[in-house]
Amino acid sequence: MTMTLKMAAIGLAALGLGAMGSAGAAKADAEVTLRCQHFLSPMGSVPRFFMEPWAAAIEEQSGGRIDVELYPAMQLGGAPPALYDQIRDGVIDCGWAIPAYTPGRFPEAEAMELPFMTSMSAEASSRAAWDYTQQYLADTRFSDVHLMAVHVHGPGVIHLNGDPIVEVEDFNGLQLRGPSRQANALLERLGATPVGMPVPAFPEALSRGVVDGGVIPWEVVPALRVEELANSHTQIGGDRALYNTYFIWAMNPDSYAALPDDLKAVIDANSGLETSAWAGRAMDEGDDLAFDAITARGNTIVTLSDEVVGELQVVGEEVTADWIAEMDGLGLPGAQMVEDARALVDQYSTTAQ
Repeated sequence: MTMTLKMAAIGLAALGLGAMGSAGAAKADAEVTLRCQHFLSPMGSVPRFFMEPWAAAIEEQSGGRIDVELYPAMQLGGAPPALYDQIRDGVIDCGWAIPAYTPGRFPEAEAMELPFMTSMSAEASSRAAWDYTQQYLADTRFSDVHLMAVHVHGPGVIHLNGDPIVEVEDFNGLQLRGPSRQANALLERLGATPVGMPVPAFPEALSRGVVDGGVIPWEVVPALRVEELANSHTQIGGDRALYNTYFIWAMNPDSYAALPDDLKAVIDANSGLETSAWAGRAMDEGDDLAFDAITARGNTIVTLSDEVVGELQVVGEEVTADWIAEMDGLGLPGAQMVEDARALVDQYSTTAQ
């Protein structure tokens, strides 16, 4: 059984792990302790507005029989790209992973990351992401973990240490951090040099001049203190996001299977479509708070004109066409995946209005 029981958690606390961040020694009356790891600081919007309330709900609804320990900033070891395997292998009981950090491994997931695929609402698009995942990934690529939620972030923003991007030509020659193959493909077609890296590495790369800037959503800017390193920020206008990143919140399958049925029911009640929407909503809330804070700071913030957004969309369609051809070459229904993803985003975006 891979589940971390009370005495094991106390042993880790004695080593100084359990006392770090929001994790601590297992509660005395808990039957089960779940150790959940992620790569952000506790101040990130997903840890604050989703993971911590989720953990509290699990503990309350289980009557204290489940204790959820959250370990931020990879405190249990490893790097962000290792998170999926840590969940699968039982190194941790649950965690938050970005499939795009292991390029080529989960190709179907990339449909939700294509240019101008998702809406400006992370909550609505995360509902779409859950349904899309059930259709194309849950029983195949993700069959070796127990999915509890999938979600996306809000509209990505271009952050630069220098003048803001206002025209498509402004991308030329820039070294820009990107989170995924599809975001990087878009940046390259726009004339930039994409530099792929997990988001925790972005601030140091920006401060050392390894990159001129990069794309991340508003919500994670304060947690990384990017607003202190980048002085200009370019938003994308319109009703679709320039790019997106797809996340999963998953549990080790053996840890889940070892739970008695009534505790499985607690996990199940906090999994699925609405839990995915909850994670997306946390992103939206973080976007609003971060935007207000950065506006108050006085950094330059611009929103691209409709004309420029239209030019970007043309380039985005070229990236999407390339992806469809690549998926077809893998024996996957590329065009159908794009059609289904767009239909789900449209469905949930319309419902949210």
